[in-house]
Amino acid sequence: MEALGGYPTRSSSPKARKLGVLLSMTVGVGCLFLLQTQLVKPKDFYSFEVKDAKGRTVSLEKYRGKASLVVNVASRSEQTEANYRALQELHRELGTSHFNVLAFPCGQFGDTETGSSRDIEAFAKATYGTTFPFFSKIKIMGSEAEPAFKFLTDSVQKVPKWNFWKFLVNPEGKVERFWRADEPMEKIRQDATALVREIIIKKRVEL
Repeated sequence: MEALGGYPTRSSSPKARKLGVLLSMTVGVGCLFLLQTQLVKPKDFYSFEVKDAKGRTVSLEKYRGKASLVVNVASRSEQTEANYRALQELHRELGTSHFNVLAFPCGQFGDTETGSSRDIEAFAKATYGTTFPFFSKIKIMGSEAEPAFKFLTDSVQKVPKWNFWKFLVNPEGKVERFWRADEPMEKIRQDATALVREIIIKKRVEL
């Protein structure tokens, strides 16, 4: 009778080899995750690039250090006139040294914004005398949402349900608060003004 020990032995069993491969993969994925978290900085609003109304790439980094009121605008909404006039007044009052209204046209709410980006900007300037920056028409809902605007909606965990939602972004690119379309402009003015005052005071202290 042949002894059991007479069978040829293998360096490791299939189960052990599979376990070794699985362990190696787990360690590799863990190392990649750690590397990514160390090398990739968390994004803020000003770290994005967008297109302006003429289709040129613009870095929002140029607005870092200031307060920004970011708005999804529309040319043919029942709220267009009141909002454009109020936004322009606020943009003029607080000045571009510390504050900007940033307009992002959106055509996802019926037929309230059907023109091209250039036409939208020209209409607002000619009709309401707007001087604040206009960007290319974007989507703010769904899989094709503009990443910069998605950052805002993800920050507040709300997606606009209509035109003229407003997001107040601080100098570091984080969302301070937001307002729906029907909320009073006076409250927005107070909060934006308070943030601008904080910026001015901070700059004076740093000097």
